[in-house]
Amino acid sequence: MKSKEFMEKDVFALDEKIGKIKDIEVDPNEWKVTYLEVELDKSVAESVLGAKKGGVRNMLNLSALEKGTGMWMNNGLHLKVAKDKLHMYLSPVVKT
Repeated sequence: MKSKEFMEKDVFALDEKIGKIKDIEVDPNEWKVTYLEVELDKSVAESVLGAKKGGVRNMLNLSALEKGTGMWMNNGLHLKVAKDKLHMYLSPVVKT
């Protein structure tokens, strides 16, 4: 797949939509994708992160996809991670 095919695709946690892929981060030394930037739905941002506004962007660590815990399907990325465990794989977007 090409990177642009990932953009704006939905992300699901145990079949519940949690947001959309907005960007991909690559480690330039390793030439390896390290994070997916995900814009969380308002309700997910509030319940998982305690955020008070919608559209919160976070970096989803690719460790959330290791060992069969993630699957790409026609409608987007499906994580086998419970919504209440997402915080372990998310970190704020840092703009430089």
